[in-house]
Amino acid sequence: MKRTTTTSKTFRPFVFAPPDKPNPRITRFGAIARKTSLDELPNLFNVLWGQMSLVGPRPEVPEIVGQFPPEYHRRHDVLPGIAGLAQMKGRSDLTYDEIATYDLEYVDHHSVLTDIKILIGTAFGVVRGSGAR
Repeated sequence: MKRTTTTSKTFRPFVFAPPDKPNPRITRFGAIARKTSLDELPNLFNVLWGQMSLVGPRPEVPEIVGQFPPEYHRRHDVLPGIAGLAQMKGRSDLTYDEIATYDLEYVDHHSVLTDIKILIGTAFGVVRGSGAR
């Protein structure tokens, strides 16, 4: 499934399986990989190819981007990331408006120090398993 990056360019992220698709055949390992975010590791290829960053707003499906209010489009001023402020603050437990607010906060205030804090905070969230589905 294609995702949108800066200036509305699209790319195809590397994934183990389509995201958010219920699958009755999911194995115990698959459930653990999802809960611990190991299923995000293939996105490192997208980072190496310059399509994504380690930290930034999560990439969205182009059909959803077309429905964004105009102010939400600023989230595409930076590369999408594997980890982001919204993932650090609540992962799957946040509403879409909360995610957009955190994404825009990141766009307005990102720095190397902020990225390091987000990576560390995300690692703690993954270890705790908070907000994972």
